[in-house]
Amino acid sequence: MIKETFAKGILLPTQNPESWFGAKYTMNIYRGCEHQCIYCDSRSTCYQIENFDDVEVKINVLDLLQKALKGKRSKAVVGTGSMSDPYTLCEQSYELTRKALRLISSYGFGIHINTKSDMILRDLDILNTFLNRVTVAFTLTTADDNLARFVEPYAPLPSQRLAAMKTLSDAGIPVGVLMMPVLPYIEDTPKGIGRLLEAIAAHGAVFCIWHAGMTCREGQREYYYRKLDEHFPGVKDRYIRQYGNQYACASPQKAALDEKIRAFCEQTGLITDFDTLLKRYPEHQPVQGTLFSE
Repeated sequence: MIKETFAKGILLPTQNPESWFGAKYTMNIYRGCEHQCIYCDSRSTCYQIENFDDVEVKINVLDLLQKALKGKRSKAVVGTGSMSDPYTLCEQSYELTRKALRLISSYGFGIHINTKSDMILRDLDILNTFLNRVTVAFTLTTADDNLARFVEPYAPLPSQRLAAMKTLSDAGIPVGVLMMPVLPYIEDTPKGIGRLLEAIAAHGAVFCIWHAGMTCREGQREYYYRKLDEHFPGVKDRYIRQYGNQYACASPQKAALDEKIRAFCEQTGLITDFDTLLKRYPEHQPVQGTLFSE
């Protein structure tokens, strides 16, 4: 269900911008997400989202964003996609992400986007107008389209995301991968991780940030366990034995997977830390542009 709401604010400062793609502000246009990934941490009770199956559309975000951008003296990087995908399915009709990107570019700010969607290609024309830093991170937890249909049921398939990543890379947009989570007992096989690494290198990635495991807490855990019983019988019992009520659920193969991923990245030149990434793609302080409408 789609619900239209009015937000009180849209651009929030981040506590440690240097630790997450240099984004000094964060922006979430939607609350809830139609991709319905079974592992999504945003279902956790602590975020107080009553029903994550519903998507709240903050229909006044453009007015709020323009006022916020006007009031910022530093033309810093805005990050989006931390709590809900900016390209959740209803973005196709609302186009609020597209219009927000146009505003952010026109005010001389930079942008970092996390997404699971190839819908971002629709906005390549706007991404090309940015004079400040632009980076895009595609979340990829597996290269197996069939497996992804179970764990990320309404998100574009990994093959579609990889194709989009290659298109953006060919257009000069720095792109990479958030390989997280890597679901224990489901996605954490050396063969599967190796296949994913080969795929991202072949599709233009310049960075790879990963976590061999997942997080699991109240609200999220119950939903995830129901989906495990539905699609992966017996795996829930392994989680209960291995992790109990732990928040951090590292893969039993974490050490070996970390070594494999790190070695591959060193061999292929993929960036694995934010300091190196931000030095290679520094922020700029462009002259403020002129507003233009859709």
